[in-house]
Amino acid sequence: MLALRMSPVADGSDFGGSLRNPAGWNNVFGFRPTAGRVPFGPTPEIFMQSMGYEGPMARTVGDLALLLSVMAGYDDRAPLSLQGDPHQFVAPIERDFRGVRIGWLGNLGSLPMETGMLDLCLGSLRRLESAGCVIEDASLGVSRERIWDSFVKLRSCIAAGSLGAFYADPAKRDLLKPEAIWEIENGLNLSATDVFAASIGRSEVYQSFQTAFRTFDFLALPTAQVFPFDAKQHWPRDVAGVTMTSYHNWMEVVAGPTLAGCPAIAVPAGFGPGNLPSGIQLIGPNLQDFAVLQLAHAYEQVARDVISTLPPMLSDA
Repeated sequence: MLALRMSPVADGSDFGGSLRNPAGWNNVFGFRPTAGRVPFGPTPEIFMQSMGYEGPMARTVGDLALLLSVMAGYDDRAPLSLQGDPHQFVAPIERDFRGVRIGWLGNLGSLPMETGMLDLCLGSLRRLESAGCVIEDASLGVSRERIWDSFVKLRSCIAAGSLGAFYADPAKRDLLKPEAIWEIENGLNLSATDVFAASIGRSEVYQSFQTAFRTFDFLALPTAQVFPFDAKQHWPRDVAGVTMTSYHNWMEVVAGPTLAGCPAIAVPAGFGPGNLPSGIQLIGPNLQDFAVLQLAHAYEQVARDVISTLPPMLSDA
């Protein structure tokens, strides 16, 4: 992950937070754009997979926007990709944010969070008040359990479809990591009715975000429920005393924006207990990618002390 601090820009994919978690843990920016903004593929299946796709990472919002202008655009090989001139992302990015309302979703009501995470993220988010933003508590009209159930089932369905051939071959199955096998086996045990019900759940999540955006201009969440953990640890087995039921349960906080397909950018929140970094997801309405970049740029201006701080491993080098 330290490579993210050593390169001006990078690209990656994000289904379960892979643009947002690493960015938060490296004090850089990672942007998961609106679904379809960056063409997805090439891949044999081009319709069902609309939750995991590519986006840019960078040390500054300007650099990130520049890379997005290269990545974005319609491609007829990807039928769900969006029309629109990608040069829009290199337009002047300054904006007046006085009176703009940001809804703080916190822990979605009951998500376990490592000590210090919510205080760090909310404290850093409040820096936007100096740019004129209004920060208020918010909630979604759908339970975190409904979000997670839909996310896990749809992800498992896609894993079973895309990796099923490897699983079916005993020699290749031995090369799959346990988490991939867990996903595939869960997917193979789903019925068509289960998958359809999960898609209905996803639709409810989408509608809950749209309802929230009738009150708020943007929403905000932490990028993860834990601070970075030892690379030798496979994954956190508990968070705040709550047992994690899967390898990705500790980053459940990213699932809602993934299901809704909203543009979400990870911005640095700074360093919490143990001098370890994390980030904040700034989430905008669908198709409002440039507005999200503008908000991230405004945050960049009021949080320069946070963003300029190097992780201890680099500052001590």
